[in-house]
Parts: sequence; C-alpha cells; structure tokens
Amino acid sequence: MVAILDPAYGFEGTLVAVTREPPGIWLSNAEVVTLRSTIAQPIPQVVSKEQRSEVFINLNSVQRIEVLHES
Repeated sequence: MVAILDPAYGFEGTLVAVTREPPGIWLSNAEVVTLRSTIAQPIPQVVSKEQRSEVFINLNSVQRIEVLHES
C-alpha cells in the first residue's frame, strides 16, 4: 500500500497493523517515496525511493491511501 502525506511525499510498504488510539497504521518493508507531477503528466509519479524498515503513520496526516496488488 502507499500512504501519501502530501503531494510530493509518502510511504510504501506492507500493512501490518491498524491502531485506534492514536489512529494510525504500521507498515513493514517500508520505503519513503518522492512523487512528482508536471503539467504534461498531472498524475504524480514515483521518482525516488529510500528504504526504511518499519514505520508508524498517523492517519490524521494522511491525504490519500492507495492499495497496490501484486500480480
């Protein structure tokens, strides 16, 4: 899954847990992703990734969540 925190920044990883207090999600095998969009391509594209291990993301700061499926 990908959790987008702002138009240029987010985290990609495997959802491990969801917490209620504080509202958040834990991702394992997480990567920090940098997104970029242009006038020619308005849909943000991943331009770089940086490896992390596990990360907690507070849902109050998330703008969008995308679920990715492996084929």
